[in-house]
Amino acid sequence: MIRTGKARHARHGGGSGGHGPLTLIPMIDMLMILVVYLLVHSADTEILPNSRNISIPHSVSDQKPRPATVVTVTRDMLYVNGEAVVSVADVGRTAEPVVEALRAALGRESAGLLPGTDAQREVTVMAEKSLPYAVLRKIVASCSAADYTKVSLAVVEREQALAAQAGA
Repeated sequence: MIRTGKARHARHGGGSGGHGPLTLIPMIDMLMILVVYLLVHSADTEILPNSRNISIPHSVSDQKPRPATVVTVTRDMLYVNGEAVVSVADVGRTAEPVVEALRAALGRESAGLLPGTDAQREVTVMAEKSLPYAVLRKIVASCSAADYTKVSLAVVEREQALAAQAGA
């Protein structure tokens, strides 16, 4: 007896109960949810560039840093947005309160900004925590002399600081 039609397809898995293209839709839905989750939570934090080996002090502040010019101070060199400017030893040796090389480098960074726009004239100082106060004071004074109105010091967030203390 030859059987044809719906009965034969149902018995051999050719019916609508098999694995069809509809099983791809839940996977696409899950991937879409994952992409949206990652996009929403990737914008929560701002990461400052830390290309040098710097040990930053800890903080309990809840404010997030704003985009700004970054002055990085290692144990032996001072950088403005990744460009080497002057050595820390030279900063410590000068008697003047303003480091002229740093002021000039900051002036070049702000040359493209419109005059009178204070929102863009912010600087973040990322300095080694063992840096002497006299050197840090000269760096902050140089930022002020270059007409930067807001000077911020980079620190480690509270959660990271507590995790580092618990792990030590």
